[in-house]
Amino acid sequence: MEFDPTTTATQLATLLVQGPQQQIDRESQVAKATQAGLEKLRSALSGFTTALSGLSSVAGGLKKNSATLSAGAGATATASASAQPGSYSFFVEQLASTHQIAYADLPAVPVALGGPLVVQRADGSAFNVNLLAADQDGDGNLNATEIARAINQASGNEGKVTAQVANTASGPQLILSSGLGGEDGAITIDASGLPDSALKTSLGGAPTQLAAARDAVIWLGEQGGGLRIQQGSNSYTGIAGVSVTFTQAHSAGGAPLQLDVAADKAGTEESLRKFVTAYNALQTELNNLTKTSEDAASRGAFSTDAGVRNLRNRLNDLIRQDFGGLRISDLGISADRQGQLTLDTARLQKTLTANPEALDTVFGSAALGKRSGVLGAVTDHLEIWTKSGTGQLARRLDNVQVQQKDLTQRRDRLDELFNVNYERYLLQFSQLQTVLGQMNQTSGLFGQLGAA
Repeated sequence: MEFDPTTTATQLATLLVQGPQQQIDRESQVAKATQAGLEKLRSALSGFTTALSGLSSVAGGLKKNSATLSAGAGATATASASAQPGSYSFFVEQLASTHQIAYADLPAVPVALGGPLVVQRADGSAFNVNLLAADQDGDGNLNATEIARAINQASGNEGKVTAQVANTASGPQLILSSGLGGEDGAITIDASGLPDSALKTSLGGAPTQLAAARDAVIWLGEQGGGLRIQQGSNSYTGIAGVSVTFTQAHSAGGAPLQLDVAADKAGTEESLRKFVTAYNALQTELNNLTKTSEDAASRGAFSTDAGVRNLRNRLNDLIRQDFGGLRISDLGISADRQGQLTLDTARLQKTLTANPEALDTVFGSAALGKRSGVLGAVTDHLEIWTKSGTGQLARRLDNVQVQQKDLTQRRDRLDELFNVNYERYLLQFSQLQTVLGQMNQTSGLFGQLGAA
């Protein structure tokens, strides 16, 4: 009787763990498929919620308005969803500018001749600069670069004034720029706290003015006959939802620029298409994940999962709800049997012409604390799945990780069981092989005796 103890021990130990191993493999495949499905679902839900947030923002809301300026206006303008259609005239008498000054030929002086320096602005803000700690290179002297660094890093500055050094043909110049436009941003230096020195004399003198601290003077309407506006910025936001930035002043007696704010039909249609596209992408993924089939390879990861099917069906129900007596179908959005949406722009414009507020009424907002309409209802439901830590996705992913950890431990125990039994079988069959070898040897001896 011939056999190999190693092969026999391997076969018997494998047979012992074969059933449990197949069960672990099946459960592992299910866990991996579930995790992959959850990752796909998380990605799809993340993309959709991001789209909803964008459609609810002030800048990227569903409703679009256009802001059109007269030719050669010397300005730019935008109108948000909250802007009301209308026409406006502006005359720019003077543009605002930001104060900028320069100190030429600042002398390098011993650190001991430095000291507290006060930088002030016309709006009343000020901060102290400690020049005694400004010697960065440790050579015992203060130069323009070290003074500029000390100003920028001074406690209380926080962008009120920016300092830099410009090298010119006549030598380095310390340039100070205000962080505030207009007259309130005018900079002054108080060098009275410095010890008597060439540095105190330079900083205490009159600087070269590179740009004046000037307010913008704008007339809403004609110059001298409209509403006079004086401010430190060239951007005007006094009309709700409208922002105008002026880049050019008008000549005295010139014609005002014209701004027309109107509904942007094409922009609004594009916003709705973004919603339709984002929703369809989510529905396509949900349909794939819940797909049923007799062929196991074709079934979705959640083909028998009631929770994911309910998510898909609930979203279909939510977008069809009535809000203020209107539905998305009134805005030209319809859904097929698979939940895919399409947009009829003609019907959309017909509804908006009759009721300009219909879009806001139906879609509302997904913004936290202001949720309403389709966007709000859908966002609230999605949070059941997407909420960090406690949402369905987080809990399900945690469960899958627990399952996979358990499967790993079971596989380790099964490997240990295999090894223990393999060693036992190997010992037993090795001993049996030895006994059989001895018996064969004895049998051979008897055969030799009989032959003699």
